[in-house]
Amino acid sequence: MERSTLRRALWTALAFLTFIGCAIVIRRVVALTPTLLHGYRPPAPAANPIAARFGNLDDTFNRYPLLALIHILPGMLFLLLAPFQFSAYFRSRHLRAHRIIGRTFLICGWIVGVTALVMSFAMPAIGGVNQAAATTLFGVLFLFALGKAYIHIRRREITLHREWMIRAFAIGLAVTTIRPIVGVFFATSRISGLTPHEFFGTAFWIGFTIHLIVAESWIRTHPQSSQFQQMTVRAASNARSEAAS
Repeated sequence: MERSTLRRALWTALAFLTFIGCAIVIRRVVALTPTLLHGYRPPAPAANPIAARFGNLDDTFNRYPLLALIHILPGMLFLLLAPFQFSAYFRSRHLRAHRIIGRTFLICGWIVGVTALVMSFAMPAIGGVNQAAATTLFGVLFLFALGKAYIHIRRREITLHREWMIRAFAIGLAVTTIRPIVGVFFATSRISGLTPHEFFGTAFWIGFTIHLIVAESWIRTHPQSSQFQQMTVRAASNARSEAAS
């Protein structure tokens, strides 16, 4: 597959997953709004077993509405800002905006990562210990990757900064891939006999692992070119000249 075709496929997948992520956040905000306005109320029993399962999922977040919102709202901003951070076209022509967006991107990421760890311990995990282990491990990796990206950009180590940003974004974006995986488990639950408690953790491990593999493969097969570094240096030089004038 040609590089241009691969890039288009990757950007298409990114747009699709971002749409899923934003839809998840909007749905969750709508579901949490009554709880925030009127306080927590236990869900009414559902006659349909499938509806009951989804109701139990919502109830987990409804018990901790503020924590959930602090986690998901910066998460949506994190997803929406990513295309600007990873677009070479935007970066080379709007370096100052790229830096401002980058700081916001990192702050949102740190909020998402810290709250993910808090939720892993403070909220009952739907998938039990298996899910909590996955969210804890990858939450730590996510924060580590963001920290490394920040350190490298402070040292002007552009290539290493780019690599760690890709890893961090891949982990953060994995949550949007986990949802369709969970959907597949739900759709096949009558055949497999698995319950959300049994398959949620597995879905998390699969989603996070796939994204890390894709990120590492992209980093290895698409090293930052000298042309890109020269373009970045020129953009930085132009920005300094404009600031001095």
